[in-house]
Amino acid sequence: MALTQRLEFRQSQSLVMTPQLMQAIKLLQLSNLDLTTFVEEELERNPLLERANDEAPAGEAPAETGQFSDSDGGHNDEPGGGPGEAFEPGQEEWMSKDLGTRAEIEQTLDTGLDNVFSEEPAEAAARNAQDAAPTTYTEWGGGASGDEDYNLEAFVAAEITLGDHLAEQLSVAFTGPAQRMIGQYLIDLVDEAGYLPPDLGQAAERLGASQADVEGVLAVLQKFDPPGVCARNLSECLAIQLRELDRYDPAMQALVEHLDLLAKRDIASLRKLCGVDDEDIADMIGEIRRLNPKPGMKFGSARLQTMVPDVYVRPGPDGGWHVELNSDTLPRVLVNQTYYSELSKKIGKDGDKSYFTDALQNATWLVRALDQRARTILKVATEIVRQQDGFFTHGVAHLRPLNLKAVADAIQMHESTVSRVTANKYMATNRGTFELKYFFTASIASADGGEAHSAEAVRHHIKQLIDSEAPAAILSDDTIVERLRASGIDIARRTVAKYREAMRIPSSVQRRRDKQSALGNVLSTAMPDRSRNTEPA
Repeated sequence: MALTQRLEFRQSQSLVMTPQLMQAIKLLQLSNLDLTTFVEEELERNPLLERANDEAPAGEAPAETGQFSDSDGGHNDEPGGGPGEAFEPGQEEWMSKDLGTRAEIEQTLDTGLDNVFSEEPAEAAARNAQDAAPTTYTEWGGGASGDEDYNLEAFVAAEITLGDHLAEQLSVAFTGPAQRMIGQYLIDLVDEAGYLPPDLGQAAERLGASQADVEGVLAVLQKFDPPGVCARNLSECLAIQLRELDRYDPAMQALVEHLDLLAKRDIASLRKLCGVDDEDIADMIGEIRRLNPKPGMKFGSARLQTMVPDVYVRPGPDGGWHVELNSDTLPRVLVNQTYYSELSKKIGKDGDKSYFTDALQNATWLVRALDQRARTILKVATEIVRQQDGFFTHGVAHLRPLNLKAVADAIQMHESTVSRVTANKYMATNRGTFELKYFFTASIASADGGEAHSAEAVRHHIKQLIDSEAPAAILSDDTIVERLRASGIDIARRTVAKYREAMRIPSSVQRRRDKQSALGNVLSTAMPDRSRNTEPA
């Protein structure tokens, strides 16, 4: 076998992930808040990028100035004359006239100056305060100063978190450094609801302290405000609050230790364990319900961010739907070509010229990527509205099964692009605000071989069946399956159970106990009223 050398030409095509392409892909999946942060960073980094501000046309007077000129009604023929001169035409002539001495002025006015320009002390003080007010308002950075950097939020007090509130009480409760160290460590373990982990055995091991010292500090922490904080479970949290109210007697202790029976509405077993009658157990359950199971939630630890829709869907005049982007969520940036032209004439070093060339290329690419992102979002949203027209017209029961491939094929894009576009994006409709991912649901076969049903529509149907059930005829999962199949929906029992648990709907046994308990409470309150209204024969 001979070895030879030869030259061959091969033509191939491959996708190269350039930095610009990676940036465009990254921009697609960013939310409007993350996109704003990214653009702000680019504005600081790139000197050729500038924010596009909506300014008034050149030569147009401000609205405040125009209103003010119309209200005074004066006419100023002098160039550069102000509103004050138009209001009092003879002001310059009067000011330039020599009035003479005080005696001559009093003789001209035929009275004393004290009578003409007299002022009460209260009026003088009010006039001085009025004159000083604008100066103080300007010093505070008010609207009269015209300072755009004025921020009212700078004067708002910072929100106190649960950890800060407990740390303040810790500094007063303990003086020893070892106890403070243990207390601060436990406070750092408290979650947003005010609970500690159930097992604190590792705390003593990590701190090098004894278990008795940790338990002693914990006992003090559990007396802090708010009542019930630093508990390790719900029973302990309720017990702490009941001790604070001086209501933790043996009967209440037995009730708190058997909260599982209370959750099951097993009132008969609870009455036997507590050793009380029906009236007392009802009062005890009422006291438990008035307690706070999550005492730490009154302290905000995380700021909630308002959900801003990226797309608006409104009914059109022709009976269709009008889809438009939310312009407030779209960053407006421009490339300063004039600045680059001036710099290119003055730059002499090759390194500087290369830097500004790259900056111009990155700025141009960012503007194009933002425009392409907006167009892609609008295209995907329009196709979703077209596919789910029944949802917008009739409601969730008419939501059709939809996947990414159907939308990608319709708009001639890749599924990954549609997946990135629908991530972290929201659509405001006449039925509420929904994430774009909400409209992509799995399909459930039809029992009669017809059109498939959307999983979200099936969940809605299950919820309607459960909400309309009577207390004496609770629907089991098997019964729900039979009714769904009668409606043309072929679904398994385990799927019904999965959807029910996802909607946080209890089982048929638990629903029967809850509704019978609620019915019993209504009847017990109605019986005394009926007995009072009944007259003896």
